Amino acid sequence: MRDMMWIYGVFMVLLSEAWSQDPGTNQSTTVNSNTSPRPLRDYVVRHSAFNLGSDADLICSDKTWNETIFVIWNIKLKSKDCKISFSNDGQSVDFCNDDKSLLNNSRAQSYLHIPNFSHGDVGIYKCESVYKGGIENYEINVDITVPPSTSSWLERRGDKMEAVCKAERGKPAANISWSYMGNQPSVKMYFQPHGFVTVESRLELPEGMDTQNLSCAVSHPSWDEKKVLEPKPEKGFLLWLYIPVVMVIVVFLAGFVFLAQKKLMTLRRYQHSATSPSKSAPREDVEEVEPYASYVQRVNSIYNSSVDLFT
Repeated sequence: MRDMMWIYGVFMVLLSEAWSQDPGTNQSTTVNSNTSPRPLRDYVVRHSAFNLGSDADLICSDKTWNETIFVIWNIKLKSKDCKISFSNDGQSVDFCNDDKSLLNNSRAQSYLHIPNFSHGDVGIYKCESVYKGGIENYEINVDITVPPSTSSWLERRGDKMEAVCKAERGKPAANISWSYMGNQPSVKMYFQPHGFVTVESRLELPEGMDTQNLSCAVSHPSWDEKKVLEPKPEKGFLLWLYIPVVMVIVVFLAGFVFLAQKKLMTLRRYQHSATSPSKSAPREDVEEVEPYASYVQRVNSIYNSSVDLFT
């Protein structure tokens, strides 16, 4: 089928050239360049990229369907090779069987429609279009555009503070810019399988800088507008900020406890000295002398009684 169509297209081209070279036809009339046959074209190579999940349309030729004899798409994907074709006599072939289809737009131009574009649709699409007057061949390298996931934060590196802006697993690589132009940021790119790229931008900040108005902007082909992010302190960064305050509080409490213990020990020492044995000894001496005095008094009373008896 394809060979017959191609032979028919070449035949039409040669026949048109033969008519233009016939000396017996319209010898006195100049040939209009718009009606002269167009030469065969070489391969035209171009690149196209589509967002993940979008509908992709590939145009092979700008010729209308009335001018076209047939169109053949040879598609080379990672998982398979397949073919889709259509001729102006109504015959069609579809060996892809994956929802790809040949349609006509409002200008009656043929195009290949790919719904819900995914990683499996990435590949090389070769198109051959035979029309009345020539042949057009195109090779379209089709890739996918994947938006990255974005994040931004503040962190401490040694004695320096840095703002970090990150665009992960984008395809192609994202571009990052900063609102603060004081220092030149450092940018690292991490290439991952299947063409994904992670971009990390680090901006060193001067000490004491107010980060309230600091922001980074991430641009990517899959977005119509840039995404603006404000770096937020990470958990470790906040803990680092609180460490000096905690240390001051701990030192203050330790000093307070030390002074309180010292005051308490002084107070106890004073109370102990007020109730020491040196001041209670006279009472103990009085208590020990009292039994002896009573004994002497009894002896004296007995002696006096005996004297009285003998007198």
